Amino acid sequence: MIGDLYAKWIDQWEYKLATADKNRVVRPFEWGVEWLTDQPVNGQAKEVVYRLAEEAARRSDHFYHFETPRDFRLDGNHLTFTSALASPYPENNTVHADFFPVSGDRGRAVVVLPQWNSDVKGHVGLCKLLNRFGLTALRMSMAYHDRRMPPELQRADYAVSSNIGRTIHASRQSVIDVRSCLSWLEQQGYRRLGILGTSLGSCIAFIAAAHDERIQVGVFNHVSMYFSDVVWTGLSTRHVRQGFEGHVTQDQLRKLWAVISPATYLERLKGRGMKSLLVWAKYDTTFLPEYSLQVLESFKRYRLPHEVFTLPCAHYTTGRFPFNWMDGLAMCRYLRRHL
Repeated sequence: MIGDLYAKWIDQWEYKLATADKNRVVRPFEWGVEWLTDQPVNGQAKEVVYRLAEEAARRSDHFYHFETPRDFRLDGNHLTFTSALASPYPENNTVHADFFPVSGDRGRAVVVLPQWNSDVKGHVGLCKLLNRFGLTALRMSMAYHDRRMPPELQRADYAVSSNIGRTIHASRQSVIDVRSCLSWLEQQGYRRLGILGTSLGSCIAFIAAAHDERIQVGVFNHVSMYFSDVVWTGLSTRHVRQGFEGHVTQDQLRKLWAVISPATYLERLKGRGMKSLLVWAKYDTTFLPEYSLQVLESFKRYRLPHEVFTLPCAHYTTGRFPFNWMDGLAMCRYLRRHL
């Protein structure tokens, strides 16, 4: 009985937080083939997107390959560089990252990726907490977020939307930008590199870790197997799903977005020895628990080194006291112990 009352309280609190923003926009469905190829498609956009998405997942080393930028610039503690993967939006093509170094320690550094729609202050407190645990942090803004947001947007809609190709391109760009950040940290002398991502940032962090063996420890804060399942079933993405209705099914979207889903790359971690902390929330209505549990079972099945931390809350409530402190301390302790 008490458990039921607690779950109901969390659910009501979560719904209030998740529906506070009134600027969500239902955007039209688009195949977005122009984001995946510049070749003519002769009216076959659907077929071409399916083919290119499947090919990209099969040749993911090529898809997520990058050339290290040559224009890294650190102004105070603010790092900028040109993304190795261009988009049509100049603002988005300049990558921004905030540097939180630990004096006297050049050994360990963590790339930090906040959640979808985080503002410029997102995870700054977490970076400072990492410092208190003796770890340098580099907080990167993902594609279309905060300082990278085109002026016509109020939210990071171009990062996750009912445009199939653009969403793939945005995730690909963010993964490549993370890998560029790792290169910059190496140039500064850091040799033990970790990554910490939350929600959408967790997905990007996982794909980056799967394709970059320089990452030795990963903390994935809210986990799910497929990008599409979160979008299709999550409380915070109902407006995105509306744009898909009548055009694709959940199963079809899972196939189309396999290239930007952790499930596709689990086997790449076999034999790596990379240690992972998997964080999930028991009452989550954005990353549904059934999808998080699939990740935990997969890590067990592949015998990947990992630990699990279960939050007694939901998705948005993770950012509220006392759950934010529970989460932050668990992640920082894990990184200090294993990095």
